[in-house]
Amino acid sequence: MDRRTYLQSTAAALTTGALAGCSGGDGDATGTLATSVSDQPGDIGDFESCVVTVAGVWVKPVRDDATDTSTETATGESEDRTYVEFDEPTEADLVNLQGEKSRLVGEESVDTGSYEYLQLDVTNVDGTLDGGESATVTTPGDAPLKFNQSFEVRADERTHFVADFTPVQQGNGGYIIRPVASETEVRYTTETPTSETTTN
Repeated sequence: MDRRTYLQSTAAALTTGALAGCSGGDGDATGTLATSVSDQPGDIGDFESCVVTVAGVWVKPVRDDATDTSTETATGESEDRTYVEFDEPTEADLVNLQGEKSRLVGEESVDTGSYEYLQLDVTNVDGTLDGGESATVTTPGDAPLKFNQSFEVRADERTHFVADFTPVQQGNGGYIIRPVASETEVRYTTETPTSETTTN
């Protein structure tokens, strides 16, 4: 299944950009979800540049088992997710985001509540190896990049989700982007955000 078909099938029961339906909120309260990307070593040393384009995120609210009526798609993902579309797709070069550096790719208002995971909607990866040749870089199954990190969105606060991932070379010579769970983190602040690359 290609990425376009995947998104169409999983979004069938959702309205793109809709933010309602998250468990734990009162339906009116919202908080800010800021999403950043970062890169741990992996095989990033092979690259002159590795530019990912992120258009939005999928978030999965925590549901009570007794009231959970969600179903799964053919890929095993729950349809009971919300797609949060960024104002515009954002590019980030992973070569420049190694170590403690991160890049803010989107910031949107989301219903307050507890969430099970976040998925990055990576629409394109443009990789150039250190020698100048192009590299094929994909996400697993060409699907949204999933981070199994629970988090909360709190009223009048800023939840900063730092999604860490890295390209890993495969046996066919291509590369696949894999989440780095040990480096992915969530911070809660009231600071004014910035769109610049940051080490915070």
